[in-house]
Amino acid sequence: MAQGNRQGGNGQHGDSLATRRAAWEARVAGDGREAPGPFMTTSSRPINRLYGPTDIDGFDYTRDAGNPGEYPFTRGVHPTGYRGKPWTIRMFAGFGSAEETNARYRYLLDHGETGLSVAFDLTTLMGYDTDDPLAEGEFGKCGVAISSLADMEELFAGIPLDEVTTSMTINSPAAVIWAMYIAAAEKRGIPRHVLGGTIQNDILKEYTAQNEFVFPPEPSMRLVVDTVEFGARELPKWNTISVSGYHIREAGATATQELAFTLADGIEYVQWCVNRGLDVDRFAPRISFFFNIHNDFFEEIAKLRAARRVWAKVMRERFGAKSERSMWLRFHSQTAGCSLTEQQPEVNLIRTTIQALAAVLGGTQSLHTNSLDEAIALPSEKAARLALRTQQVILHESGAANTVDPLGGSYFIEALTAAMEREAFAYFAKIDALGGCLPAIAAGFFQKEIADASWRYQREIDRRERVIVGVNDYVLQEPLDIPILKMDPQGYDRQIARLNRVRAERNQVRVAETLERLRQACADGRHNTMPFILDAVNAYATLGEMMGIMRGVFGEHKEHVVV
Repeated sequence: MAQGNRQGGNGQHGDSLATRRAAWEARVAGDGREAPGPFMTTSSRPINRLYGPTDIDGFDYTRDAGNPGEYPFTRGVHPTGYRGKPWTIRMFAGFGSAEETNARYRYLLDHGETGLSVAFDLTTLMGYDTDDPLAEGEFGKCGVAISSLADMEELFAGIPLDEVTTSMTINSPAAVIWAMYIAAAEKRGIPRHVLGGTIQNDILKEYTAQNEFVFPPEPSMRLVVDTVEFGARELPKWNTISVSGYHIREAGATATQELAFTLADGIEYVQWCVNRGLDVDRFAPRISFFFNIHNDFFEEIAKLRAARRVWAKVMRERFGAKSERSMWLRFHSQTAGCSLTEQQPEVNLIRTTIQALAAVLGGTQSLHTNSLDEAIALPSEKAARLALRTQQVILHESGAANTVDPLGGSYFIEALTAAMEREAFAYFAKIDALGGCLPAIAAGFFQKEIADASWRYQREIDRRERVIVGVNDYVLQEPLDIPILKMDPQGYDRQIARLNRVRAERNQVRVAETLERLRQACADGRHNTMPFILDAVNAYATLGEMMGIMRGVFGEHKEHVVV
């Protein structure tokens, strides 16, 4: 690209470049060598046969890219990138009982993992105890079961919580599960202010994509703001929200929709916190993000670069943030579960490698790589180790960590980045016109946009306009030949025995008193609920008991069908 601040198709050579490009396009189009296509991204975005200076006409390096560590942070929030610190290798894991998952964490840490990430089972995600009648048959199937502080203590037994950061994918019961983690650490003499990690705590995306909600939106948002306020005061190293595009993408959204809807949710959280009276520069630096990394290598890199630029502009221009840290978009990435296939599962290793490399070149702060067997079952030890090794090869052998934003300045990448930025702001305008995220959810706007995109993608596969290796082309008929994880059949019995022991040995009067104080705090709306939740957790009230109190006060959300 030309030297100087202003680069692109402008200047004395602009017209000649455009003329030469048009002549070249006409000549190539007429020679009959090009396949019929379609040439498009995973999101069905049409792709030009060539990108050059005229595709980024008006590109200004300082305004649109900037150096790493400088506004608008397109090229990264840290000036030295991975030369200063590698991304955190954070493998998402959880299954069966706390004991089984603790063993997996120790295995991953022993093999080079640098951060923990907790998957909870559906019973826990919905705020029930393992022995609740509604939970029958769900124990440990998609994550670890946590019903009380005793489970949390067992889950992290022997793991140095003051040295390792922990991410917990939990939403409706996020405040309760976080309180259990804090209490478990403090019982071991680890003060809360040294704890580092993340709770997902992103309830808005539950209403639009994942559907693991409990309470209606307004009281749910109150609980989110309570955690943000409490964290800013008590746990300065903790990310109290991880605004998640991952599940939006898994539901079928395009890359642009994932980008726009995720940042729109982030805007809504910031606005609610500001409305509470919180100083944006006190809490915004501890808001993090979580993105899905799908198969289209370049589209995913552009999405991540655009996300940083858009968030920086929103925080400075819309919310008046003064601290650069408030403008940083820091994010975790996970390779796309929805891209994995049951057919020829070994091929998933290749998909995951491409996706992981895109996340790294896009500047992720931490990364989970899916295992090859996850379209079939929870990951076996060998599959999880191979997924871990994928990141280690990229880090140590690929050269991708040697320089910051290595694809910056590519005509293709810069054009895609700019296009996704424009489309994100266009979506923001539509959401604002509906009155914000909550009215847009009520109107079914997000849900319909995602459903339409999902339908279009599946139709392209069905018509073979899009090839999925092993599914609609290159198909093999062969038996499955990979090891499948089998959970300990005694895990459920251990879980129920521990739960019964907790109920029998705890101080019942104290439990009743803390639950009543929690009920009053939820009902009057004047108090932050976190101290009351912590009191109940330390009394060994169960998850189901605390969530039951909140259900009684807040009610339960019923989804409206979108047509």
